[in-house]
Amino acid sequence: MTRHTTRAVTGAGALLVAGALTLTACGGSGFEEPADDASGAATTELTSSDDALTVLIGSSGDAETDAVTDAVADWSADSGVEAEVQVASDLPQQLSQGFAAGSPPDLFYLAPEAIAGYAGNGSLQPYGDLLTNRDDFYPSLVENFTVDDTFYCAPKDFSTLALVINTQLWEDAGLTDADLPTTWDELATVAETLTTDEHVGLALSNEYQRLGVFMAEAGGGLVVDDQPVADSAGSVEGLEYVRTHLADGTFAYAADLGAGWPGEAFGKEQAAMTVEGNWITGAMTNDFPDVDYQVAELPAGPAGEGTLQFTNCWGMAADSPNQQAALDLVEHLTSTEQQLAFSEAFGPMPSIQSAAGDWTSENPDLAAFLDGAEYAQFPPTWAGATDVITDLNSQLESLETGDPQEILGTAQANLEAIAE
Repeated sequence: MTRHTTRAVTGAGALLVAGALTLTACGGSGFEEPADDASGAATTELTSSDDALTVLIGSSGDAETDAVTDAVADWSADSGVEAEVQVASDLPQQLSQGFAAGSPPDLFYLAPEAIAGYAGNGSLQPYGDLLTNRDDFYPSLVENFTVDDTFYCAPKDFSTLALVINTQLWEDAGLTDADLPTTWDELATVAETLTTDEHVGLALSNEYQRLGVFMAEAGGGLVVDDQPVADSAGSVEGLEYVRTHLADGTFAYAADLGAGWPGEAFGKEQAAMTVEGNWITGAMTNDFPDVDYQVAELPAGPAGEGTLQFTNCWGMAADSPNQQAALDLVEHLTSTEQQLAFSEAFGPMPSIQSAAGDWTSENPDLAAFLDGAEYAQFPPTWAGATDVITDLNSQLESLETGDPQEILGTAQANLEAIAE
């Protein structure tokens, strides 16, 4: 399995990993792997039939759902192949259940930390080398979806996390561009200034996929240089910083504000700032068009700059009866034109290099997201990492009253159990 650490990369999309999978040592798929000599591993010979395609996605909101649905419908009309987009309420769980029942979707969003488990039990069709646009993908993204030297699936896009600021609330608080925070102390100061009876300074989600930026900025993380470091001093310091400001009321979880995710809390002006990925732009455009905002790089912590970077690929089921059509659909969805359309609709950065120039010129105000790729960490991609992160997220829900050292000690033990 190709792993990733804290080195600079240029690729990663909205990661939806929280699920009801139990913590096991069998891999990220949540179900039993076959014997070592199993012959069910997918090959590069694709099936073809007249069957309709089912596409399962984990959506960040209506903007993403509508954009993917429209793109698939356009392809379907041109190709003559029926295709249906389904939106998962819990993508990891529903995908695992589909494979366990022998009825997986033909195409689906697949996160890097889940690929090892699914590849290991023969659930995936490795089609990456058959893509006509294979060489256009950022090499780091290809590496992210490579297992045992086999490129499995096309990266659909990538995203990083940045600080998103409500410009009107910022100005109302008497703040200017000179006050944009570049350190943790400055972030704490502006969060306190922005906190009123009507809104909190900073909204966060109660999961590693957001709080992990503070771990990284303090010199920690989950896996660094192929070693579990979840309970390192830096990781603990990062969560302790968040815990302190949850307790003083200047930071808040979106759920505690009555919002489904931080972007909703931000759009409803329940929070003046949030830490989110570039997918938030779609929600702001479609759901909260009257809210003005700007994007800045995340403030540096004690160890320097840090953020998290995410990607998903278009996974293809080994049991899909119409893989040739599925491959054609993937090439349509990852084309320059379509990826730029997705970016405009809901914010992800294209996974292909040929779209970089157009994206940059069309999105100058979002440059902070692309800048963050230079120092971003990947979440761990080991087999079983999905379950480790899900377990960690369940404990982070009570971070305000919990013990960061104890929470991360459990994560450390779980990572050590799956370390290769």
